[in-house]
Amino acid sequence: MLKTGNTIVSIYTEMTPNPETMKFVANKLLYPGKSIDFPDESAAGPSPLAKELFAFPFIRSVFIASNFVTLTKTPDTNWDDVIPSVRQFLKEYLEEGRAVINEDQIVKQAEATISGDDTDVVVRIKELLENYVKPAVEMDGGAISFKGFEDGTVKLMLQGSCSGCPSSMITLKSGIEGMMKRMIPEVKEVVAEAE
Repeated sequence: MLKTGNTIVSIYTEMTPNPETMKFVANKLLYPGKSIDFPDESAAGPSPLAKELFAFPFIRSVFIASNFVTLTKTPDTNWDDVIPSVRQFLKEYLEEGRAVINEDQIVKQAEATISGDDTDVVVRIKELLENYVKPAVEMDGGAISFKGFEDGTVKLMLQGSCSGCPSSMITLKSGIEGMMKRMIPEVKEVVAEAE
């Protein structure tokens, strides 16, 4: 039997609207259909990959999604100086088949899936987020999740490149809030909520 070895992994980078973050995209699934945010090193326990990425002195946060990792750097670091070493690290790590996420160590949070307890308005909000907002935000290396709806206010949590992005409030207010108000008249405001 002929053994072909491990899959060759390629990593390319994409800029995000947040100048402090960079999206590292792999030709391999890292966390299929899911995403997880590690806002600092102390949160990285469930991810051996995130733990090792925090060993780079310039990494401030790690966000892992289906086929990409979004990294936030320290302000005094120039991406041009560090991209080659991060790309090489990710390539070797993934080619070795090392663990990305230890699912059994993740503290389960309430998911934004539609449940039987949801009101009609909440169902429409979640569907709008899932079908229109999430794909666009993921293209920019981030994620958005539904936290709640009360008295006309939709509460969302921003992660990955969206967290701390200078343009995230414009996206939230002009983009997401504007669309929700047009499509769901019960929505009066959309706000970002911390974890």
